Amino acid sequence: MKTIGIVGGIGPESTIDYYRQLPARAPELAGTRSPQIVINSVDFWAMRRVLEAGDDAGLADMLVREIDLLEGAGAALAIIAANTPHMVFDRVQPRVAIPLVSIVEATREAAEAQGLRRLGLLGTRFTTQARFYPDVFAARGIEIAVPDKTDLEYVHEKYVGELVDGRFLDSTREGLVGVMQRMRDRAGIDGVILGGTELPLILRDVPFPLPLLDTTRIHVDAVLRAAMA
Repeated sequence: MKTIGIVGGIGPESTIDYYRQLPARAPELAGTRSPQIVINSVDFWAMRRVLEAGDDAGLADMLVREIDLLEGAGAALAIIAANTPHMVFDRVQPRVAIPLVSIVEATREAAEAQGLRRLGLLGTRFTTQARFYPDVFAARGIEIAVPDKTDLEYVHEKYVGELVDGRFLDSTREGLVGVMQRMRDRAGIDGVILGGTELPLILRDVPFPLPLLDTTRIHVDAVLRAAMA
């Protein structure tokens, strides 16, 4: 099995979730209890400053450096354990020597497998206002809807102000469910993408009448399959 590299720390809580899930899912998907994993935990706050500056080139440069470090540590393929940095995925992959497994493409495959055609996207402002999810999904005829402006700002502030720091409050969980309900009523969606890897940590076990696409679990399964290819 190939050694898996993780660009983590974006933020720490979701990186821990990846590290827990990879060994848990490996017996079923890779036939081993002990996948080899190398984690490069990067400076989230430095990355956030680049994101807030709208510096896509700087973000790509940062990710290339971090993936090169993973390759030097023995990783044969890699993942970025966050949704938002995938906005520059197409700029990064050609510049690194090891293959990357995209969380967005893996989530699209999962949506297709469930026959979903119009999905709500929950995530940071950086993710929901960018084109990388709509463009990747549109290639297969799947539409993406996002929260309205007020709800989008609510999700963003709770995400960067609480979830990234590992604070998972009942009141925030209720608020996020309300955002998803309003997307369902307004946009006629048939599922919701949990488009931030902290979101499953607060919503994974929440009952909801539509499918919730857990991008962390989907990404874990995709990289384990790729590591066995």
